[in-house]
Formats: sequence, C-alpha cells, structure tokens
Amino acid sequence: MREGLRSAVAPLYLFACLIIGGSAQGIWENLALQLSGLAIMAWAAAAPSNQVFPVAARSLLLIAGGAVAVSALQLVPLPPALWAHGSRLAIADGFRLLGKPLPWLPVSLSPYAALGALLCLIPPLATFCAMTRLKAYHPSWVAGALLAGALAGIMLGAVQVASAGPGSSWYLYPQTNYGRAVGFFANSNHMADLLLISLPFVAAIAAAGKSRNIQGYSALLFALAGITLVLIVGIALNGSLAGYLLSVPVIAGSLLILLPRGSRWRGAVGGLAVLALIASIAALSTTSIGGTKVGSNARVAVQSRQEILATSGKAIADNMPWGSGLGSFLKVYRLYERPESVSTEYVIHAHNDYAEIALELGLPGILLVLLFLGWWAVMSAAVWRMAGAGPFSRAASIASATILAHSAVDFPLRTAAISACLAACCALLVDRRSSAGKGLTDLRPTRHLVIR
Repeated sequence: MREGLRSAVAPLYLFACLIIGGSAQGIWENLALQLSGLAIMAWAAAAPSNQVFPVAARSLLLIAGGAVAVSALQLVPLPPALWAHGSRLAIADGFRLLGKPLPWLPVSLSPYAALGALLCLIPPLATFCAMTRLKAYHPSWVAGALLAGALAGIMLGAVQVASAGPGSSWYLYPQTNYGRAVGFFANSNHMADLLLISLPFVAAIAAAGKSRNIQGYSALLFALAGITLVLIVGIALNGSLAGYLLSVPVIAGSLLILLPRGSRWRGAVGGLAVLALIASIAALSTTSIGGTKVGSNARVAVQSRQEILATSGKAIADNMPWGSGLGSFLKVYRLYERPESVSTEYVIHAHNDYAEIALELGLPGILLVLLFLGWWAVMSAAVWRMAGAGPFSRAASIASATILAHSAVDFPLRTAAISACLAACCALLVDRRSSAGKGLTDLRPTRHLVIR
C-alpha cells in the first residue's frame, strides 16, 4: 500500500502541473506548484545515499545546476570594463552625463525577473527528481496522468468553443486565445503540444499491453482507439496550425513504437517522421505570431517570426558574451524594435526559446543548450538501439522531440505544464527498462494433468 502511494507522487504532481500550470498568468497556481515542488526536491535530497541514482540523471542535473549558476553569476557586480557595452552603453552614458564615475554593476538588466525565471525551474526539476531519485512512479501511471490531463483539457476546450467570446467564464486566463479550445492553457499552441505528446504514449500503452490475454488486450485496444479519436478531435477543435503540421511526424513516430523491431517498414516510417518534422518547423517559422490559426491572414498579424528572430539576433550580438540577464527579454527587445512596427500588441517572447536563451544567458547559455541537446540525443538514440528498451521510453523520445522542435518557433517550455512533461520524458529516457507487464497469452491459462 505504501509503495503504491509512493509510486503515485510523480504522476499526481505531473497531473497537477497540467491542470493549474498552463500559464504564467496563474500566479497563485504556479506558487502552489513551486512550493510542493520544493517539498519533493527536499524529499529527494534527503533520500538515502545508497539508493541507486543513474549517472545519466546526475549529468542532466549538473546541466540544470550550471544554468542556475550562470544566472546567479549574472547578479554579481562587475567592473565597467565588463558590463559597459552593447545595450548597456546607454546606462554608462547616463552616468557620464551626471558626471559620476561608472560603478560596478551586474550584467543582468533585470535582477528581479531572474529570480522569477529561476523559480519556474522548480516544477520540471521536482518532476525529474521524483522519477529518477525517488522512483516515485510507474511508467504507465505517468502516461495515464498525461492522458487524463489531455482528455480533461479537451472537454473544457469543447465547452470553451461552444461558449466562445471574451466574456466567457470558461477561459481560465484573461489573456488567452478566445474562441479556440485552449483547455487549461492560455495559448492554443501549448494545448496542441499536450495533445500531440499524448499520442505516442497511447501507442506505448498498446505496445506494453501485448502480454495481456486476448480478451484483455482487445478491450485495451478498443479503449485506446477511443482515446486516440478524442485526441484527434481535440486537435481539430484546438485549431492550431502547429497542431496540424506536427501531428504528421508525431503519428509517424508513434507507429514506430508499434512496429516489430525487424519490420522492413521501420526505416521508411522513421524517415517520414524526421522529414515531416523538419518540414513542419520550416513551415511554422515562416508564419506570423498572429497567423498560427488555420485560415487566418498572416498579413494582418503583429509580426512575423522571421522579423522577431532578426530583431532578437541584433540584441543577441550586442549583449554577447555574457547576455542581458535571465528574464530580461521583454525589456531588451523593446530597445531594438522598429518604431513603425510597434502597435498596441507587443512581443513578450522571442517565439524561439533557443534565441531567447542566447540573448539572456549569452555564450554560457548557448553552451548549456548544446550540452542538453547532446545529452538528449545520446539518450534518445540509446532507447531505439536497445532491443530491451521499453515502449514508454521510446514514446518519451518522440514526445520530447516534439517539444524541443516546437520550441524553435514558440515558447511552450515557459509553462510549468509543458516543462514538467519534458522533465518526465527525460526521466523515462534515463530509465530505459522494458515496462511491459506480465500477462496471459490466451483466454485461459493452460492446465496440465500430472500422473504419478
């Protein structure tokens, strides 16, 4: 009983992130997730030292620790020779106009925002520690929590579409995509991410259930077919262009989980998934931030992703090598906007998480991103090379690839919900063991008569 409760910790925390962690606008909801996440991390830190902790998990935590260290170093005052360049020249000129010597200042242009951004790391770190350090999960329970959150979001999204309008009380956040099925999120693209990453886990449950008896497996497949249909309907209701385009590589990748290892179709399906993913991201990169809904007119959008990326590139160059400070994008980007492009709507993120990290954390941030992507590539390759790797770890590689690819044209990891999903996927990549349960292979067990 006690072990069962322990195994429910990570799935329940993940489900909570999906329900109340869909936007940074939910201040109190995110605070609750951060406080409970701190409790889980403290529990993990107090776990017996003789408990097995995979080397791969320690490597990823070191990368996360490096991100915290870089952000902390940005708050340390430095001499003017190190900080007075790029966008900080205006600050230096202000001191000169006042006739005062240049003081020692931190490179971060938004110290308080850095603290808030660091707190956002708690939910994914807590999820990862609960799964890798405490072993407080079952892979099937994590998949169940993910599907439960997706299905609940679809039901709420259906009501939102039926009662569309800025005054609808079914939308949880004041700044949201009214008229679209956003579920427990504020951004319809982020809801689309949740629906997409749920699909490979449906395939993983089907693959893990092959050891059941015929009756049990047939019932499981029937239930999973219904869930898949609901997820597809949810993607249609969501109306996100990202959801439509990325569904092709995700479905192709999910088929790989079900195909036998020696199937001659695996190479073709895998190639299709990779090409479709590249094509989808390339197509999304040419759209506008207001034109991600199918049928919308990109010409009337606020700005194109290419324009935002070009403007961010200028800011990145000016703030090298140390960056402008964690959480400073909103303030720094305004300094580089063209006056004729400014309107009543404004850009709050780079719509490219990698570019935003490069701007805020500079060369150290770029190095940390490369280290993480290298870690992820090695772990993902391992789950497909190993003959005994479990279907849930393979589903995690597909789901995490979807999130990381979409991060090149959006900012899904800025929510506790999607960042916790990525952390859960990383933990499943660390634990590559097969999780297929034991079951009977026929309707009834074989009976043997022993004659003495």
